[in-house]
Parts: sequence; C-alpha cells; structure tokens
Amino acid sequence: MGKVTIRYAGDRAVLAEFENEISIEVNSKVRSLKFSLEQQPFPGMKELIPAYRALLIQYDPIIIRSAGVIAQVRERLENLSEVRLPKAVVTEIPVIYEKEFAGDIEEIARLENKSVEEIIRIHSQSDYFVYMLGFAPGHPYTARFENPFSFKRRETPRVRIPGGSIVVQLALSDIIPFDQPCGWNIIGTTPILACDYRKKNPFLLKAGQWIRHIPIGREEYLDIKRQAELGEYICRTYEKEV
Repeated sequence: MGKVTIRYAGDRAVLAEFENEISIEVNSKVRSLKFSLEQQPFPGMKELIPAYRALLIQYDPIIIRSAGVIAQVRERLENLSEVRLPKAVVTEIPVIYEKEFAGDIEEIARLENKSVEEIIRIHSQSDYFVYMLGFAPGHPYTARFENPFSFKRRETPRVRIPGGSIVVQLALSDIIPFDQPCGWNIIGTTPILACDYRKKNPFLLKAGQWIRHIPIGREEYLDIKRQAELGEYICRTYEKEV
C-alpha cells in the first residue's frame, strides 16, 4: 500500500498522508479510506476532507481523543485493499470557447503551436478526473491523463476573473465557481454553477468522479445560463465505462 503518515492537525483533526505524488492511484487510496470511514463512521467523527494525496479527518474531542481517531484510521488502512469504491460517474460540462468567453484561447494556441480548433478538440475530447474540491467552495481540481499542454500558470496572476471561467495549465483544468483571483489561462466559460447555495447539496461535483467538456455555441450558452440562474438546469451524468 505504500507508506502512510498520520499527523496531528490541531486538536480536532488528524491528517492521513499517502505517497508524495499526484496520481489517480494514490488518490484512489485517499478515496478508499474516506469511503471506509463513511460506511462505518466511528463515534465523534465529523467531516472528511480529501485532497490529492491526503485525507483530513475531523472529530469531536469531547467524544473521542486523537489516539482513538488514529487507531480507527490505522485499522481502516490495514483493510484498505478490500474496499470497493462505487462506480465512477461522468458529468458533462457545457463550455463556450468563443473569444469573448475564452480570453486566453488564442494565446494558448500560440504557446502550443496549434490552431484554436485543435486546442478546443484537445480540451473537450478527454474525460477529466476530479481529484478534489478546494481554494473556493465547489472549486474542482481536475486533470486528464493524455496529451497535456506544455505551459504552466501565468507569470502574473489576475486579481479577478469571472465565475464560470474554465482555466488550464499542463494537464489540469479547473472550473472557477465565483469571481476570484487566478493565475491560470482562461480557455472557455461554462454557464452552469459549480456552487449553488440554493440547493441542499450546493456543489455540482465531488472528488472521485469525472467530467467531460461539451462545446456549445452562444445561443445554447445563453439558454443554459438562464436555466442555471433559475436553478432548473441539470447536467447529463452517466456511469463511466472502464
């Protein structure tokens, strides 16, 4: 299984860290530990927060001490190979790649020495794995596993980019849920809401699933945006074929 380090994270949480790499194999261990704890929670367990290669386990120190939490985590780790994760799902994310909504797409094409059409094809014809949510509520960190771009983040970050922007670097592609700072290049915009607090579950995506970007035109963008603002738009979701 590889080495796992368990650290104290204040007086109400412990952090289980797996191998020091970003990969779907390591992340599957994070998700397996999370799933095991969710299926059989221990008394005093509160929130579970997954990252690329680690899981934060929050607990109530009045109900259980840190030593008890660590013992629970170690017990689950011993049986991690027996955990069977649920089938993966894919959520389709509509994206408009027109210049007005994709401010950096021409620069991306120049950096990659490709046409804009080729850049759109590369970005939209792969499934992206959702490693985690972070930085802002509902903000997914996703990656594809073939044909990565060659450029990294911008030398000078922008103080503010619009919510709904799709930003990229290397093999990564994130959805910006709200207006916020960002140092990545904008390749397109989605009309849907990655975070909608009107809903019982406000986050559109979750760690461990996949997404696929679906190119749309201006008219469809405006129609979906109107539906999303009314809380009526539902993304197409289906099981991922292995």
